Amino acid sequence: MNSIPKNYKEIRSLLETSQLTCEKLVNMYLENINEQKDLNVFITLFEKESIERAKEIDKKIADGKAGKLAGAVFTIKDVISVKDSLLTCGSKLLSNFESIYNATVIERLLSEDAIIIGKVNCDEFAMGSSNENSYYGPVKNPIDKTRVPGGSSGASAVSVAANMCLMSLGSETGGSIRQPSSFCGVTGLKATYGRISRFGLVAFASSFDSIGIFGNNNHDIGIALEVIAGFDERDSTSSESKVDSYSEYSGKKFDPEEIKIGYAKEYFEEGLNEEIKSGILNKIDSFKQRGFTVKEISLPNSGYVIQTYYILTCAEASSNLSRYDGVRYGVRAENSDVLDDMYVNTRSEGFGEEVKRRIMLGTYVLSAGYYDAYYRKGQKVRRLIMKDFEDAFREVDFIISPTTPTTAFRLGEKIDDPLSMYLNDIYTVSANLAGIPAISIPAGYDKNNLPFGIQIMGKKFDELGLLRMWNEI
Repeated sequence: MNSIPKNYKEIRSLLETSQLTCEKLVNMYLENINEQKDLNVFITLFEKESIERAKEIDKKIADGKAGKLAGAVFTIKDVISVKDSLLTCGSKLLSNFESIYNATVIERLLSEDAIIIGKVNCDEFAMGSSNENSYYGPVKNPIDKTRVPGGSSGASAVSVAANMCLMSLGSETGGSIRQPSSFCGVTGLKATYGRISRFGLVAFASSFDSIGIFGNNNHDIGIALEVIAGFDERDSTSSESKVDSYSEYSGKKFDPEEIKIGYAKEYFEEGLNEEIKSGILNKIDSFKQRGFTVKEISLPNSGYVIQTYYILTCAEASSNLSRYDGVRYGVRAENSDVLDDMYVNTRSEGFGEEVKRRIMLGTYVLSAGYYDAYYRKGQKVRRLIMKDFEDAFREVDFIISPTTPTTAFRLGEKIDDPLSMYLNDIYTVSANLAGIPAISIPAGYDKNNLPFGIQIMGKKFDELGLLRMWNEI
């Protein structure tokens, strides 16, 4: 397998000194991709297109006109629109659908001369924690191919971990960037809700969804975030908050006397793997030894996060996925003589089991007689969870926790046990409920040499702080 530098600074230096070309770089990635086809990462590989684009960018570099991401090779989770390519969302229902426009994040990457090498696999409509729910089959963890990579953005994490690209764009609704980052030993950032435009992202749960970045270090993620973040008039939820110079300042360490770090006692209770618990607590001790103020805090409504998350996201999914009816686009069931039968057959044949489960749960909690008992109450509890974080961030600057309760589990181990699967999100869904930024950074390995991550959550729009905390781990 080709050994390619895993940081953009080095790649850019090699390109600008003519020790490497974008064309050669892309071919090296393509060779790595072809050698690891058994990981089942790609849905659409842009082999010819990426080589042609590399040649164009080589000319720009030679002319001194290259953008800030020239030579940075990305993969894109297949829930984000790339014009004139398949947009399947890992579903049979959209297996023949081609996007007619670029998502805002894609436009912004291309404007700075990034290279997109392909669209990658994911749990169907981003619903899953293992990347086993895809119509295109499960993705395998490159560290141990008998194990899951995490989900729903598992293939994005694998593409970075297996050196098939430099960075990847994924999406997450409740941990779909941070959890696979932890399982695959890479870094994954979920930005503040509204920090990155969702225009061109296929909706799962609109008040939770966000686009995020996988990479190997904070500088790379920082420079990508600089490019894709910021207001977009096509997304009514996008924020006009200032975009920081993330890459410029991400390498700057903190003065320990200026920073207060909290850890929530609720995140270190029953259900957490002892090796992960020990590893994270050791990290917390190291902060104390270096002079940081570290204090135990409480997030009293943490016991309700999984229930609240699944009630609200399934309700939103039920609404968002009603558009997939076989009439407007996507696969249509054959041999349906009556319109209502066509709707039922299309959705029955087109959606996988997990998506059906969530649609039915969401329809139930929104139905007459149950709306107040479930959906409305879920919204009230969400507000309490948000207040927990608001109160906590009056005391501390960052909150540290495990990213996941275990390391990567085996393929097939939890696929028939939805509750056990959902509990993998227990430490990550809070950030989505509260709309705050969070990052997972590699923190260690268990006895089976499987990686686990440390999660750092920050105040709204303090992505720069999270990237700087990467230097302290």
